[in-house]
Amino acid sequence: MTKSKFRYNPKTLSYEKLERSTGERLLRTVIFVAPTVVLSLLFGFFFAYRIESPKEKALQRELQSLKTEFSKVEERLALINRVTEVIKKRDEDLYRTALGANEFPEELRLMGVGGSDPYEHYSSLENGDLLKSTAQKLDEVERKLHAQSLSFKELVQLAKTRERRLASLPAIQPVNNKELKRMVSGYGWRIDPVYGTRRMHWGLDFTADTGTDVYSTGDGIVEKVELNSWGYGREIVINHGFGYKTRYAHLSSFLVDQGDTVKRGDLIGLVGNSGKSTGPHLHYEVEKDGHKVNPINFFHSDLSPEQYEKIVEMSKNALKSMD
Repeated sequence: MTKSKFRYNPKTLSYEKLERSTGERLLRTVIFVAPTVVLSLLFGFFFAYRIESPKEKALQRELQSLKTEFSKVEERLALINRVTEVIKKRDEDLYRTALGANEFPEELRLMGVGGSDPYEHYSSLENGDLLKSTAQKLDEVERKLHAQSLSFKELVQLAKTRERRLASLPAIQPVNNKELKRMVSGYGWRIDPVYGTRRMHWGLDFTADTGTDVYSTGDGIVEKVELNSWGYGREIVINHGFGYKTRYAHLSSFLVDQGDTVKRGDLIGLVGNSGKSTGPHLHYEVEKDGHKVNPINFFHSDLSPEQYEKIVEMSKNALKSMD
């Protein structure tokens, strides 16, 4: 029971009972209840942050499991990164060297590097550092693999071009001359058999019976099939691409037409004695970028080193050409 309080009134010379206003009663109630509320809140915060619920424990276990998996992913990314570095080194030191390719531009390997920070949004997330590190490693591997794919694409194209170039190169003899007994004259200054003057002989002369097979010395397209009353007589010119052309002159007949596609070793004509010629033979020339060059430098696909040395010697010893 709440004790009543009295106050002396000098006017009435008596004690009067004090009556509390509503505000005073409310204030007293608040003062009484506030400590209890504060203590309740404190205990609530304590239990909320210090004592984990089963759900929170499950979430913590899941988070720890995710951290472990992220660590494994980072290890695998590091391994892939090392492998890409090995591939890059082989690309630069082996493949590009073998194919004669230029060094792959470093700026293409660094594509996407620089500019604003693309990982800034991870900073506001829980475990943002882990997420940022993984994303950076993943982007680095992706960038390197993309650059390497561009490099390999270039090398494949270069290899195909190199393959076509090697197939197009005039690399065999135009007649079957395994015994090396049929060459009479080589490339260089020779005595003209008709005029008896010293003149430049731009090809090789192979003596052979009329009707002997003549072969294309490389892949190409037949650019000219022409009959001349003098000079080269019946001649075939093949454009091999890559700046190479070959001429087969003094033929007795043609076995191809202008525009035909031929492969190395295809039969294109027969040896003859047409045009300015002193006997059955094949006059063979090679052009590179519009300039006539010594054909003997291209016989590397069907002769042994000993045979090659012998044919070089024979071409030097002849003093007179046959056309």
